[in-house]
Amino acid sequence: MGTTALIVIDMINTYDHPDAELLLPSAREVVPVAAGLVERARDAGVPVVYVNDNFGQWRSHHGELLDKALSGSHADLVEPLLPDQRSLFVLKARHSIFFETPLSYLLHQEDIDHVVLCGQVTEQCVLYSALDAHIRHLRVTVPRDAVAHIHAELADAALVMMERNMGARVCDSEELWS
Repeated sequence: MGTTALIVIDMINTYDHPDAELLLPSAREVVPVAAGLVERARDAGVPVVYVNDNFGQWRSHHGELLDKALSGSHADLVEPLLPDQRSLFVLKARHSIFFETPLSYLLHQEDIDHVVLCGQVTEQCVLYSALDAHIRHLRVTVPRDAVAHIHAELADAALVMMERNMGARVCDSEELWS
């Protein structure tokens, strides 16, 4: 029997991309919920893995991404979700947390067979990551109140797809590590 990891997707963000204005209202609602989820996971000894877009910054260290996000105009959305010393950090190039990243290897090495996905964007990166986790035979949980969206109707459809097509557990974040 494996273990669970909390995966925080794309929350280290400057919010200066084309869809940012549509994403920001949902992100503002999700950040406190996701921060609470991260805190509860850490308190429960659950590994927390940040998988983040590299925003075209092809560097091997996440420090520059953190510095840039914290110096931006939406640092208030980043600060509550900062990685701690125990957190793992993986840079990604595209939508899925698995595409061209070492995440599969890392999860295997840590005997993790269940991922809880939080972050953004529900109808894009979270959906594609859930599918890629499913085809890797990982159990998937998505707390609906800890994922931000650009388009609410697409996010709702994505959550239904994750649940029905991928067997993901879709729940409220308070059900996890309470």
